[in-house]
Amino acid sequence: MPGSGTSSFTDPDDYEAGLRWAQMNLLVTSRDFRARMTWAELHCVRLLRSQEDLPRIAYVSLEPALVFVTFPTTVDPPPVWRGVEVQSGTIMFHSRGERLHQWMRGPCVWSLMALLPKDLQDYCRALSGKPFFLPPAGELLRPRPRDAARLQRLHIQACRLAETKPNILAHPQVARAIEQGLIQALVTCLTTIGGRSGGAANRHHAQIMVRFEEAMAENLNRLRRVSEICEIIGVTDRTLQLCCAEFLGISPSRYLLLRRLKQVRTALRDADPATASVADLAKHHGFTELGRFAAEYRSAYGEMPSTTLERMRGSGFLP
Repeated sequence: MPGSGTSSFTDPDDYEAGLRWAQMNLLVTSRDFRARMTWAELHCVRLLRSQEDLPRIAYVSLEPALVFVTFPTTVDPPPVWRGVEVQSGTIMFHSRGERLHQWMRGPCVWSLMALLPKDLQDYCRALSGKPFFLPPAGELLRPRPRDAARLQRLHIQACRLAETKPNILAHPQVARAIEQGLIQALVTCLTTIGGRSGGAANRHHAQIMVRFEEAMAENLNRLRRVSEICEIIGVTDRTLQLCCAEFLGISPSRYLLLRRLKQVRTALRDADPATASVADLAKHHGFTELGRFAAEYRSAYGEMPSTTLERMRGSGFLP
């Protein structure tokens, strides 16, 4: 049964939770975050369109049961996905279960399209007359400009219906017609590619960045120095510095600090101010110099950690 919806957010954590068909670890160091997300689930195809008002970094894990295509709608400045600058008219075809970094260098609008691998392969064979093989690794593709523009236009139209006339989009025949147009446009983009971006070096660096995330996920509270992470993942400090500059736009030490600050912020917001203390929560998450922690926290979030703890957590959704 086709369905759709749209939500607005002022809280990055709620925005993360609202993302469909993927998981996102988002870093936004501002209290003025605003985003709007629209989704539509047709018969075979899932669509998502997201508008964000601030620069951010995110580590995204895609659902392995689906294949995904993503593309930016605004490219000023161009976003950097998996270490590659994504220009207008470019689409990213993702490998199944891919994990990647998205670095948005300004306000942005980006779009997603997903479907089951077998459905995509069947449609490609039926519409192009030749078999289609899923790439083992994600690729950045440059279709012919008119083909990319058509896919983007149809995606925008479908999401606009989801926002303004969801009852019409829920009609099975309407959903089927829209879906067929989107699939035809996608197959054309995938089977008449004008160029590809990225190579062995980029894939190697992407693997290093995934190992970096895995090391932080397992050891975030106890890690203090980048050299410890380099030892865990088996790379030199210089290599990790280069990869983080390429994929995140910041140093690994800064990224590690922001990830730890976010972890403490979540704990502060979920804690009971009557029983919890900033000092205990900071120490639990590896911050031993409380004065320095408070200064870094205020610099990142515009408020003292005690303010976060004392403020009752409210909804991050906007009507």
